[in-house]
Amino acid sequence: MPSWVIDRYGSNEVLRFTRDMMFPIIHFPNEVIIKVHAASLNPIDLSMRSGYGATALNMKRDPLKLKSGDTEFPITLGRDVSGVVMECGLSVSYFKPGDEVWAALPPWKQGTLSEFVVASGNEVSFKPKCLSHIEAASLPYVGLTAWSAVNQVGGLNQRNCSGKRVLILGASGGVGTFAVQLLKAWGAHVTAVCSHDASTLMKNLGADDVIDYKSGNLEEQLKTLPLFDFILDNVGGSTEKWALDLLKKWSGATYVTLVTPFLINMDKLGVADGMLQTGVTVGSKTVKHLFKGVHYRWAFFMPSGPNLDEIRELVDSGKIQPVIDEVFSFSEVPKAFLKLEGGHARGKTVINI
Repeated sequence: MPSWVIDRYGSNEVLRFTRDMMFPIIHFPNEVIIKVHAASLNPIDLSMRSGYGATALNMKRDPLKLKSGDTEFPITLGRDVSGVVMECGLSVSYFKPGDEVWAALPPWKQGTLSEFVVASGNEVSFKPKCLSHIEAASLPYVGLTAWSAVNQVGGLNQRNCSGKRVLILGASGGVGTFAVQLLKAWGAHVTAVCSHDASTLMKNLGADDVIDYKSGNLEEQLKTLPLFDFILDNVGGSTEKWALDLLKKWSGATYVTLVTPFLINMDKLGVADGMLQTGVTVGSKTVKHLFKGVHYRWAFFMPSGPNLDEIRELVDSGKIQPVIDEVFSFSEVPKAFLKLEGGHARGKTVINI
C-alpha cells in the first residue's frame, strides 16, 4: 500500500515514498483498521524522523527484545488520522465498518502517512459530524496533549475552571490554539503569549489578553499582570526559571510543562539510567517548588478514545474549532515537513490522503 516511510534517521531526505508497504493486520481482538482520509504533522514527527526518543520507543515496540537487528525500520510517521473503519477485531463492538472516526496513535506504533493504519479500539472515537476529514485530522494529537496537560495533570475541568487566571506560553502552535479554546470553553481568563502576527488569531479564539514576546522583556511584561492560577508552558528552556514566580503562592496554583528531558535522557544514558535521571530531575523540581507554595508538573501526550469523545462534543457544540495553517497533498509530504520545520506555524499542517 502507498506510504511515506523512513529507513534511517536524519533530515528531510530520509523520507521515502513507497507503494510496497505491508498492509496492516489485526493482531489483537480490540483493534480496527482505518482507511486514512487525512493526517496531520506534529513536532514529534520531526523529532522521530531525526531519531529523537528512539531508545524509549524501541523498548516499547519490543520490550522483551524478541526481535533482532534494526527492526524498527521502515517507520511510517504521522500521529493523527481521520478516516473510515474498514475492519474490526472480534471484541470491537463500539465501531463497525463504514464508521467515520478520528484518532491519535502513540509514537511507538506505525503512523498515519499511509493508505491504511491499524489502531486499538480504545484509541479511536467517532469523528465530529461538523468537520471534514481534513479539519478533523488537525485536532486529535494536539487536543489530547492539551487535555492531558490541562485536565489530567493540571486538574482543571469545566466545573472548577470558571474565573481562573491561566497563562499559555507558546499559544499560537497546535497545542496552544487548542488549549486557549478549551480553557475559554470552561470559563477561564486566558492570557496568551505569542508573536505579534498571531495576536489577531489569539483574539479570535477568545484569549482575554495577548502578550507579544518580541515587544520587550517577556518576564517584565508578565510581572505587571495579576498572578496566575495555572501556567501551560509549550516553550520550555529559560522560561521555566522565572515562570513559576508568576503563580499565586499557597493556593494550589500549578505550572505544567510539555517540554521535558525524558526521551533525551533515555537516548543519552540508556533506559535504566535515563529513567533514574528523569525521576531525580522531576522529583527534585517538584519538591523545590512545593516548598515555595506552587505545584510543578510534567505532561505528555496520552492516546485516549474516551477523551476524544469529550473533545468531539466540544467541537460539535461549536466551542472548539480546528486551526489549520496549510493543507498539503499526499505527494507533498516532504514539503509539509519542511513547512513544519520552518517554525512559527499558526495552527496545524494537514495532509490530504
